[in-house]
Amino acid sequence: MNTAESRSTPATKERRATDRTGFGGRSSRFWSFLAAVLFVPAALAVGLLALSSERAGRCLTYGEQCGSSLPGALFVWGVGVGGVACVVALVAPAVRVRRVALVAQLLAECLALIVILSYA
Repeated sequence: MNTAESRSTPATKERRATDRTGFGGRSSRFWSFLAAVLFVPAALAVGLLALSSERAGRCLTYGEQCGSSLPGALFVWGVGVGGVACVVALVAPAVRVRRVALVAQLLAECLALIVILSYA
C-alpha cells in the first residue's frame, strides 16, 4: 500500500499546512502575484488622485505652480525592489522566504504609491 498519501512525511504535511495558513488560506505566491497585478491599476488611480489636487490642476490649466516631477530614483527603487521581491516570492522554495519577500514586495509597492501621491 504505497500510495502518495502514505508516503508523505509529517514534515511535508506541516510544510503544506504552513504555506496555506493566513491570508484566507491562500498561499503567499497567490498574494504576491495578485499584488503585482493590482499595482498598475493602483498606480493609475493614485496618479489620477494626485492630478485632482489644486496645485496639479492649476499647473495643468494655467501652467502655474508647477513643481518638480516625480523623484525618479525613489520611484524606480520602489518598483524595482517590489519586482525583485515578487520574483523571489513566486520562485523561492522555502515558505518563510516567500513570506518575507511578500512583505518586502508590499512595502516597496506602497512606497512607490506614496511617492506618486506625495508629488501632486
